[in-house]
Amino acid sequence: MNTGMNNALTVLETLRQWSETEWLRRIDSALAGFVAECDPDAAPALLVAVAVLAHMEGRGHTCLNVNPLVGDPNRLLAWPGEAQQAVNGLWATLPHGLADWLAALRASPVVRLIGRDTDTGQMLVLLDDVAEPRLYLRRYWNYECLVAQHFLQRAARMRAVDGNAAAHWLERLFPDTPAAASPDTSPDGVNWQKLACAIALRGGLSVITGGPGTGKTYTAARLLALLFALEPQPELLRVALAAPTGKAAARLKQSIDSSLTELHARLGQQLDLPMLTQRIGAARTLHALLGARPDTRQFRFHASQPLDVDVLIVDEVSMVHLEMMAALLDALPPGARVIFLGDKDQLASVEAGSVLGDICRDAESGNYHADTAAYIARVARQTLPGAYRAPQDGRHALAQHIVMLRESRRFGGPIGQLALAVNQGDARAALELLRTDSTLALCADENAQPAAVVRLALEGRKGNDVCYRQYLRCLANRPAVRDVRDAQDVQVHTAWVKEVLGAFERFRLLCAVREGDWGTIRLNRAVEQAMAHAGLLKPRGEWYVGRPVMVTRNDPILGVFNGDIGIALPSASADAGLRVYFAEGDQLRSVGVNRLPYVETAFAMTVHKSQGSEFEHTALVLPDYGGALVSRELVYTGITRARQAFTLLAGAPGLLAQAVQQRTQRASGLRNMLL
Repeated sequence: MNTGMNNALTVLETLRQWSETEWLRRIDSALAGFVAECDPDAAPALLVAVAVLAHMEGRGHTCLNVNPLVGDPNRLLAWPGEAQQAVNGLWATLPHGLADWLAALRASPVVRLIGRDTDTGQMLVLLDDVAEPRLYLRRYWNYECLVAQHFLQRAARMRAVDGNAAAHWLERLFPDTPAAASPDTSPDGVNWQKLACAIALRGGLSVITGGPGTGKTYTAARLLALLFALEPQPELLRVALAAPTGKAAARLKQSIDSSLTELHARLGQQLDLPMLTQRIGAARTLHALLGARPDTRQFRFHASQPLDVDVLIVDEVSMVHLEMMAALLDALPPGARVIFLGDKDQLASVEAGSVLGDICRDAESGNYHADTAAYIARVARQTLPGAYRAPQDGRHALAQHIVMLRESRRFGGPIGQLALAVNQGDARAALELLRTDSTLALCADENAQPAAVVRLALEGRKGNDVCYRQYLRCLANRPAVRDVRDAQDVQVHTAWVKEVLGAFERFRLLCAVREGDWGTIRLNRAVEQAMAHAGLLKPRGEWYVGRPVMVTRNDPILGVFNGDIGIALPSASADAGLRVYFAEGDQLRSVGVNRLPYVETAFAMTVHKSQGSEFEHTALVLPDYGGALVSRELVYTGITRARQAFTLLAGAPGLLAQAVQQRTQRASGLRNMLL
């Protein structure tokens, strides 16, 4: 056996051992082994790079930046301290310079070199003629190229706009009076909501970003009214609403309907909004919109069979991962408009990619060209300050279709101030707010034990008693149903189910992690046991009356999707057994418990899974250790799930300050492709 092969076998064994200690996932070391089978001459550096690439993809990165892999692997991997010696030992046997690492990657036939090799199906892709060389799994390279291509093509396709008609309707939708303008107009004098509507008119792509309460869906509703008003036959306009989760989709539909109802009261007979609103239909999850095929990555709708839609509004786009964005853009007809809504500062998707963050990284600067500023002045009657302008030099093409809303109408109080402090990296101000404002609370000392989390869930805290106690009271007040054939009895049961679901949605425990004492798995078990011990629940096996569950796998046939939350309750018919009830706007959907094998208890959920939801009182639980998962974006997202009260429970006193200083930076080449 030659030395090279011997070294490769040693590396593969080391990677396997690292997967046993759970520093790597098993699939990470297995992929390195597969590469070694495909290329018996693969250099050890390539095998290590492949395992790390797979590992980083599991953390949400779409590629591997080779520079930190070579220069600072411990910082890149962010593994526990005991792993660092093992990492240093392996790296001592590998090339010491970037050039030698790149040579090892280039030498393999399983690696395609961009700009030099033809695409013959190589499993890896290397972009090495840039300052930051990047290694990709083939499919993520293809997804990034597809998304960038669609964005740039749509950005280049400008539509003709009747400036006078558009200006007339924009004045009607955003009346220029102090009372009406004050919520929408920022201190710089720009009504960004009005500007967003004007910009969306002239392109097939529009991105509206902003924090909670800045009016993203409020703006989208006015944009819809504007499109209806300018369309010669508005009744023929096919409009679809979508979001990553069922909860977010329902909230989008409710918000759009509410805004259009308010507009109808103002506009009267000038526009038949009630009739047009009825044509929009229910908002759907992206999986449902695209027609997800069970147990595959395929969808019914794609480039060869596009969606039947003229206008698509997608909310909570920060949750949309790269693969889903590629599928969505591929399924859009070329002539359709797509409007993306989302908060660029929220956590990115669980899966790989940070599409909204990539495309909106410079949104605060505006970077509008002179022709865009002239168009805004003509149609929106807005003067764009010089600070938001950029030279018309071929750059910032996509920026002409992105608007950041800057004034929050709902988050101006303590919760909004706390979110702002965290987003600005001001840990001192955040701690001061948590300690002094009664709307907020902090437990981050020796008393911050998992038992304190359970007490909060059952009893609330000083100054705020909103917790799971309200849901348990509703659960105990189950009405007697005498006759399931009696419509009144069924209505009483339906009202009770809605009351239980509504009470449960008032409070939520949000966790940074799934594992450990401070993770969702153990806290769900602890809360469940405490409720049972107090006689508030009667768990008898996996399913019991009142069990809240989250769906963990899409099932298009049942109409339930990953992230949907429901509660197991008796059906109206006593002999029909338990069913899980899900709220869908004002309606209910129920599924027998035996048809839902892929669920988990949901007293506590991860911050990632909470995106698209809001709760009256939110409690964010941070573990007793730091790490890459506990970041500024995670804390910000947890805070902005709260409507009226927020409680932070941290397993270590200094963890909040550490988290606020740590930003999530996902490796991606999408932003560079879009420049």
